[in-house]
Amino acid sequence: MTEKEQLDILEEWLKLHKGLIFKVVRAYTIMDHDDLFQEIIIQVWHSIPAFRQESSVTTWLYRIALNTAIKWTKKEKKYAGVETIDNIQHLLQENSTGIDERLTWLYAEIYKLNEIDRSVTLLLLEGFSYKEMSSILGISESNVGVKINRIKKQLIAKSKNYDLHGI
Repeated sequence: MTEKEQLDILEEWLKLHKGLIFKVVRAYTIMDHDDLFQEIIIQVWHSIPAFRQESSVTTWLYRIALNTAIKWTKKEKKYAGVETIDNIQHLLQENSTGIDERLTWLYAEIYKLNEIDRSVTLLLLEGFSYKEMSSILGISESNVGVKINRIKKQLIAKSKNYDLHGI
């Protein structure tokens, strides 16, 4: 695979799927969003030649994003050897059209969950099946179901204390 082909694939995937990466970033960081986002993009860039289309692009990107975010938060340090991808910088900017206060609250609550529960929640919000979540996370489908029920109950209980400010 040439570097041009690799760049074309990265650009296409970012156009179609950068929102899922932003979701992972928001769930795993309060600050340093740009650092984690860049680390995930670097990992995707390096992994493109290894993509064998055994899963969907979305599933594969989630796996990379979640694994990178988990490793990144465990290290608690910024990526030292930053690679730049200057010619696609415009694709790396988050769309900032109005922020819903409820969504901000939800991401803050997701951030408080442990790593696996965060991952399950993000995958659930994206509409992945229990089977797909099981494959991405390496846990059984029944464990996914148990975690989802527990997380839902926890978030519902917390939402009752949330002041919607007239929303």
